[in-house]
Amino acid sequence: MTFVETFEAHAFSAVTARIHAATPRDVERILGRVGRSLSLEDFAVLLSPAADPYLEEMAGQAHRLTVARFGRTMQLYAPLYLSNYCSNRCTYCGFSAQNPIPRTILSDAEIDANGEALRRHGFQHVLLLTGESSRAGVSYLRQAFRRLRPAFSGLSLEAQPLSTADYASLIDEGMSAVMVYQETYDKEAYARHHLHGPKADMRYRLETPDRLGEAGCKKIGLGALYGLSAWRTEAWFVALHLRYLEKRHWRMRASISFPRLRPHEGQTVPGQTAFAERDLVHTIAAFRLLSQEVELSLSTRESAYFRNHAYRLGITSMSAGSRTEPGGYATNRAALEQFSVDDSRSPAEVAAFLRGQGYEPVWKDWDISYDGQVGAAPPGRLFGIDVGA
Repeated sequence: MTFVETFEAHAFSAVTARIHAATPRDVERILGRVGRSLSLEDFAVLLSPAADPYLEEMAGQAHRLTVARFGRTMQLYAPLYLSNYCSNRCTYCGFSAQNPIPRTILSDAEIDANGEALRRHGFQHVLLLTGESSRAGVSYLRQAFRRLRPAFSGLSLEAQPLSTADYASLIDEGMSAVMVYQETYDKEAYARHHLHGPKADMRYRLETPDRLGEAGCKKIGLGALYGLSAWRTEAWFVALHLRYLEKRHWRMRASISFPRLRPHEGQTVPGQTAFAERDLVHTIAAFRLLSQEVELSLSTRESAYFRNHAYRLGITSMSAGSRTEPGGYATNRAALEQFSVDDSRSPAEVAAFLRGQGYEPVWKDWDISYDGQVGAAPPGRLFGIDVGA
């Protein structure tokens, strides 16, 4: 059994109808029980249009719950794009195979140079990303992890779905987390936006977190790309997936991200649905009320102004100084970016803002010794640079 069986038991249209059937009295009842265990049906009420007038109360409760569980801390991380080769044709992505853009894959020397640049910014947690292509397959990823692992306390991955054995081999190289966003849980929208390539297989993608759990991955990141279908229902299915993983693969940690469609190379996304900043606030707050344990992440897709306010609603992790083109930290290759970022502040500026608000920027996830990687780097050298014995 995998998540597919759980997923198939819930029709997208039926969940949408349940969400929209909630009443203000239902919302008040659920808000009176926040802090105790909430069900997925309770979560449907919190996502409903009936909950819209209660958003300020939801946000306040989300903030209090987050501070009680995580304190006034914020983990900072950086995405490092290794390649923009991709075998998929997707309507919403600048890396899509049909887009006539220059393609590249970082060499060992370029991986080292970008790793060095990120270390100089203070990062200890890096998310490695690629387009979904065999050019950046398991052997390439193993080599990238092998080169970067001695320099960083945490390395995560966002790439094409892999087999259980392949994930296990990357864990052996120091991979601590994988972000695998379903993009959309709406079957019709999934077919409409994934036109060709391995990603068109919705079932295989749905089962990816199961393979990660079987491989022993420490953290699994879930999420939908908001703007491809009805946002309230998408969020409910993300929560369904979360609850399934918490029961089936209970040893892992989980995180939720909230990416919205951003401008990218290629044509306008067909059938794009509305998902305003207020809707994003609503989604973040509802997830924190559902779970006081799950990590919530907010990327530089959003503006500095928005992030300066929304981080208090339940966010525990933020990217900073992001570049979405391969090798963007060591060279200027803006023409290769996957999408446009909105918050262009440097990592130092983001950290300074957080400190000014009484929050502590946290640059690493866990110590390098946690994975037995102490001494993995050549003595006195890192990325070919003398760093002291």
